[in-house]
Amino acid sequence: MKLFSPKRTRQPAAYGYARVSSAGQNLDRQLDALKSAGIEESRIFCDRKSGKDFNRPGWTKLERRLRKGDALVIPSLDRLGRNYVEILEKWRHLTKNREVSIRVLDMPVLNTGGAYGLVMRFIVELVLRVLAFVAECERKHIRERQKAGIEAAKRRGVRFGRPRVELPPRFEFWAEKTAAREVRQTDAARECGMSPTTFRRYYQAWKRGLPDPHGYPSQTPSKTSRQKV
Repeated sequence: MKLFSPKRTRQPAAYGYARVSSAGQNLDRQLDALKSAGIEESRIFCDRKSGKDFNRPGWTKLERRLRKGDALVIPSLDRLGRNYVEILEKWRHLTKNREVSIRVLDMPVLNTGGAYGLVMRFIVELVLRVLAFVAECERKHIRERQKAGIEAAKRRGVRFGRPRVELPPRFEFWAEKTAAREVRQTDAARECGMSPTTFRRYYQAWKRGLPDPHGYPSQTPSKTSRQKV
């Protein structure tokens, strides 16, 4: 007679999540905090991406792993995200629909594990709304400060984007020769040390007296050369 072993019951697990906004930022402080909270390194998921939404590879993998009874630990609420509406929706989805508890390390009141009565639920909801709103406001302020900084830099003459392209010293001479049909564009390009395609782009811009094809001023055609074209 074949004996069957009883089906093993999956034990709830604790997972950690850490996030920074860009690849150049350091995750060490958040990882140390999660490990100190008892989260195994193999159960910590990370992203180096903006918190404007939840379209992040690390978060997607984590959410697939979460099961009923599991716990999600995050260093701070803004690591979860910076979109006020989406934070609230995700929090409610995890705690109510998925029955996953959430613990925010730097805000002990935001801990849905253990006894979680009506009063506690109200307190968490209230605090969460305030903090999520603050997180989104900070995100908007960052964008506004960046925009103001860029505008101020532009007023000071700072250029953004691709750097200015310096044309060969004799570009105008060969451009004039080309315009007078004394040489072919391919020959003029060779004399300038440029590819035919590159010479053609700058030659067309020069003929119209326009900035170079990338939007930044190249050597300005002289008044005489513009009259000859």
